[in-house]
Amino acid sequence: MLASDTHSSAAPAPPSRRRWLIWVPVLLLCVAAGGWLGLRYSTTGKQAQLATGYIAHVVCSCRYVGGRDMASCETDREPGTEIVQITEDSAARSITASVPLLSSRTARFDPEYGCTLDAP
Repeated sequence: MLASDTHSSAAPAPPSRRRWLIWVPVLLLCVAAGGWLGLRYSTTGKQAQLATGYIAHVVCSCRYVGGRDMASCETDREPGTEIVQITEDSAARSITASVPLLSSRTARFDPEYGCTLDAP
C-alpha cells in the first residue's frame, strides 16, 4: 500500500473568515426583520394601532372642536398611553399620534364632520 493511497482522517477545514463576514450580518438582519414583523403584527402591534387612533382622535377633538391648547389636551390622555407621541400640524388642522416603529395614525378636523381618522 502506498502512502498516497491511504485516506487521512484529517478534519475538514473550518469555514473561511470571509464567509462569516458575509453571512453573520445577513443572519442578524433576518432575525431583526422577523422580530419587527412579529411585534408589528402581534397583539402588541394591534394595541399600538388602537392606541394611536384613539389618542389622535381624542387630542384632535380636544384641540379643534373644544378649542383647548395642547397642554390642556394632554390631561385627557388615558393612563398607559404615555408611549404615544403626538405632533400637531396647525396649518392642516391635524393631529398625528405615533408609537415609533409600530403605528402612526392621523386625525384631521373638518368643520362639517369634526375630527376623523385617516385610513390606516
